[in-house]
Amino acid sequence: MKRIVFLTFCLFCTVATLLAQDDDAKYATQLLEVGTTAPALSLPTLNGETLSLNDFRGKYVVLEFWASWCPDCRKITPKVDELGAKYADHGVAFIHISFDTQKEAWTQYVQQNWKNKQAYHVCNFEKMKESKVAKDFHIKWIPSFYLINPEGKIVMRTVMVEKIEKKLAELVQLSKSCCRLKAK
Repeated sequence: MKRIVFLTFCLFCTVATLLAQDDDAKYATQLLEVGTTAPALSLPTLNGETLSLNDFRGKYVVLEFWASWCPDCRKITPKVDELGAKYADHGVAFIHISFDTQKEAWTQYVQQNWKNKQAYHVCNFEKMKESKVAKDFHIKWIPSFYLINPEGKIVMRTVMVEKIEKKLAELVQLSKSCCRLKAK
C-alpha cells in the first residue's frame, strides 16, 4: 500500500512539473528572444515620477508583467516580493509593470501586498491588449518575466517565477567568485 501511495505521489509530481513546463513552452516562446536589447521603457511610478529602464544600466533587472486582477499574478506575489528583497542586496532591481486600468485597485494592492520597499512599481493604466509596453515586449500572458543584464540585453524570458529564482541564484553563485552583480 505504501508503495502505491508513493508511486501515485511521484506520478502526480511528474504530471504537475510537465504541466508547468508546458505553460512556459507555450507562452514564453512568444516573448522577445534572448540576446535582444530590451525595448525602451518609461512609465509612471506609484508616486507619479517617471521610471525608465535606461536608469538601470549597469545592473541586472527583473521585469515582471502582471496585474492585480490576475489570479496567477496574485498567487505568486509573495514569492516575487521575497525574491526582490533577497536579491536587492546583490544589485538586482525588480520592476513590476502592471496592466491595471484602475489606479485605486492597483495602488491598494501594491500597498497591502508588497513588503519589499526597494521594488519599483509602474503602471500607465492601459489594457494589456492595447498597451504599447505589452506590444513592445510581446506580452500576451501574465505573469511574464524578463531578466535583463547590465548591458540592457535579455538573458532570460519566462512565465515561471521559479525559473527566475533559479537563474538569479546561478548569477549570484557566479558573482561570488569574481564580483558583485551590481556595477560600482
